[in-house]
Amino acid sequence: MSFDSATVQKIARLARIAISDDEAEKLQGELSAILGWVEMLNEVDVEGVAPMTSVTPMTLKKRRDEVTDGGYAEKVTANAPESDEHFFVVPKVVE
Repeated sequence: MSFDSATVQKIARLARIAISDDEAEKLQGELSAILGWVEMLNEVDVEGVAPMTSVTPMTLKKRRDEVTDGGYAEKVTANAPESDEHFFVVPKVVE
């Protein structure tokens, strides 16, 4: 796929990049080369290959999904400069 100067200018505008006409000419070839590499990926046979989330196989540590009350309100607010009934007290910021 090849790009014309107008398309390169439009892509630059969408990316909020100011480019001159000379730079647009140079970028035409670069963008065409990039898309050429991407099109080459369509030729790769990936039949039977499972999607990966990591290059090394690993299992994530999981915890039991259970509802608790926490029970640590005193510890959480212990270092707070000011607290009231286990809530943080902060200065008013909106008038």
